[in-house]
Formats: sequence, C-alpha cells, structure tokens
Amino acid sequence: MDQRIPVAVLGATGMVGQRFLWFLDGHPWFRVVALTASEGRVGRRYADAVTWLLPQPMPAWAADMVLQPTTPEGVGEARLAFSALPASVAREVEPRLAARGVWVCSNASAYRREPDVPLLVPEVNPEHIVLVERQRRERGWPAAILTNPNCTTTGLVVALAPLHRTFGLKGVFVATLQALSGAGYPGVPSLAVVDNVLPHIPGEEEKVEWEPRKILGHLVDQTVELAPVPISAHTHRVPVWDGHTLAVSVALARNAGPEEVVQALASYQAPEATRDLPSAPRPVILVRTEPDRPQPRLDRDTGRGMTTVVGRVRLDPLGGVKFTVLSHNTVRGAAGGAVYNGEWLARYLGWR
Repeated sequence: MDQRIPVAVLGATGMVGQRFLWFLDGHPWFRVVALTASEGRVGRRYADAVTWLLPQPMPAWAADMVLQPTTPEGVGEARLAFSALPASVAREVEPRLAARGVWVCSNASAYRREPDVPLLVPEVNPEHIVLVERQRRERGWPAAILTNPNCTTTGLVVALAPLHRTFGLKGVFVATLQALSGAGYPGVPSLAVVDNVLPHIPGEEEKVEWEPRKILGHLVDQTVELAPVPISAHTHRVPVWDGHTLAVSVALARNAGPEEVVQALASYQAPEATRDLPSAPRPVILVRTEPDRPQPRLDRDTGRGMTTVVGRVRLDPLGGVKFTVLSHNTVRGAAGGAVYNGEWLARYLGWR
C-alpha cells in the first residue's frame, strides 16, 4: 500500500502547474491524488484539457486524471495542496482550504506580506515556519498557508544569504533579465518581445525590493523583523524561455574581496534541518569561474533546476562586489521551491 502523503495540485493546467507534475513525478514522499482547474476544464481528462509545454513528457499517471474544481471538496483526500493559482483566485481559495484542514504551499503572491504567513526559502530561513503556529492560533484554522517568494527573489536571496551572514549587507542593486516562462502561458505576445527587451514587469520591482528583507529578517516571538537592507531593482523581460539572470551589486558591511565572497558562496549549505530533504539543492550554490557564465541555456538545469548558479564575481568600482546570478524560475523559483517547502512542512509536522 502506498504510504506517501496525498497531495493536490491547484491550477494544474498552467505552466507552473505542469512543472509541479513533472517535479512530483516519482516523488518519494508525495503522491498526487487530485488536479484542479478553472471551471471550464473541470470534468475533462488532464491530457485533453492541457496544452503541454514542457520538453519532458507528461507523466503517464496524470494523463487520465479528471480535473476537479478548485474547492475543498475538489482536493479529495489530499492533506497538502500545492498552489499554482493566480493571486486573485488564491486569495479566496487558499484560506478556505486551510480552514478545512488542508495545508497549502503556495506559489501565489496573495499572502506573502501577511505577518503570520511564512515566506520560505528552506536553504535560507527554515526557522520562519513557526509562523504557522501564530497563523493557526490567530485565524482559528487547523492548517495554514505557506508561501514561496517571487521567482526572481528566490535566486537573489539565495545568493545574498551567505553574504548577509558572513559580511553583512549595507545595500543591494539588481537588474534582472527575466525569462518568458515567468509570465505564464500564453504570456507575452510574440510581437512585443521578439527583437526586444521589455523594461517593465508590473509589480515585479516592488516584490524584489521587499521580499528578500522578510526572508533575511530576524524572527522575534513569531514576528519577522525585516532585514534593514535597502534594495534597488530594475526588472526586464527578455526573449529567453527559462532561467532568470540577475546582475547584482552589493555593498558589504565588512569589506571583502572577490576571493572571500566566492568562498562564502561556494561553501554555503542549507541549515541542517532542511539539508537532506528530497528536493534540497545539491549544491545550494554553484560558482562558475568562466568569464562568460552562467548562461540560461547552459546552466538553468543545474541540480535539476534547484541549484542557484553564480559567476563573474568581481570588485565593483562603486564599492563592494558584483556578480551574475542564474536561477531556474519555474523550478527553483516556483514549483520546485513549493515542493521543497512542502517537504520541510512534512518534517516539521512529523509526517516524515
């Protein structure tokens, strides 16, 4: 008998929903028992209702599953739901699930800023999971909502964490080159992005400037004190399929040269509690020494897409250091990140 934890995928037909199915295929802890979709697709076979967009084949077990409504009833026996819902839908649905005892690991932005909702990156701030106790107590829910950050924030904060802990951060500047898959499907019209760079992604700069401060923040009595690190972000959409590239400059509280920074990045490990989880990135950070790496096409699948790749570490003439970060936006920055959160939740609750 299959002893794995029954889970649901909410919004299973979209790009991130498809990544969830690929990432959960053969998962040692979780088995998918329900797939939900928008009203017009409910009742259809998954294979008939979806435009499959990934280069990997659709998992055979998913093809014949019948799509369910995105409701507490629709998730059936699932104890945990992975949410790929739009923020507007997530804001209504996710609390209903938590109130019915279904834990939610959400990729949506709806609840990231709530003071009682953990914004988790398990290789950085797993201790923030205790916020679920405050959430359950204050909202009267038997379960809770956990969130992972914006896909751009994820790669940035993983690279910043070892520097914040080793040297301290005085300020961060980041310019992003974000892949098309971050906009979902059908996403950005081809005539808008071919031969072009779009220098504005609505709401993105605000997320990148605020979310790392919560993740790097200090936990005091089930409240997160935001890290006092100013962040300036410029976000751009570029004609790349997968993989967000970030050009980062940091001012350090303690002066350090490129060699020390490389050592801090390359030696960084997840906290012991989350280091051996099934989806834990191995390594957390890979530092490339070539002058022209990382590149999305060559490096985005490092560590099955969960490893953050850093390169071009050098002095910044304005002070501090600068470097390039690459993170797979729909894996580490979305579905894989939420599954990693789910694994940490399962351990925290004693399910595994």
